[in-house]
Amino acid sequence: MELAAFLRVQARANRLANHRLHMAMAPLTRADLHAPRIGFFPSLIATLNHILAVDQYYTGALCGEPGGASLWASFVPADDLPALAERQRAADERLITFCDALDAAGCTRVAAMDRGAGRFQHERVANVLAHVVMHQTHHRGQLHAMLSGTAVAPPQLDEFLMPSDAHFRVADMAALGWNERAVFGPIKMMAKTAPTPD
Repeated sequence: MELAAFLRVQARANRLANHRLHMAMAPLTRADLHAPRIGFFPSLIATLNHILAVDQYYTGALCGEPGGASLWASFVPADDLPALAERQRAADERLITFCDALDAAGCTRVAAMDRGAGRFQHERVANVLAHVVMHQTHHRGQLHAMLSGTAVAPPQLDEFLMPSDAHFRVADMAALGWNERAVFGPIKMMAKTAPTPD
């Protein structure tokens, strides 16, 4: 698989994981979302807002949006899950749109990230996207652990990258308006092998 195609799948894996997470969290009360918990950020809503703020910053930089440092500084956190989920959906869709336009040259293009006080960090687009994906996964893992202390069962978040896991995500794909062939292209399934011992 070429790098640009892989990054397009990663962007959709991010969208699906956020969709699952937000759907699972929907029954939580405002008190549940704001309750102090163990993590880098002290609540579910604070962690969700951190993911959103970072996604908006990096996607803006990748898209050539000016004033990234000031936009970061002026970020207004969402106070409830519906508002957060809608803003995150928009950020996720923007990242998908960006990745859908990528080709090999786009992956190696250098993006400028405004770090404030006239300082810019320059990195290849593929490296920035790898960082964004790692950051999202890192903090969703913290949310997953925090949810273990609520009445909500933490959802499965890692069933997207392998085409053979398609049967686990039928409802999510339908809810997002996607289909397997459009995301992964024609797939020749690998022969099933016996499980190996741990």
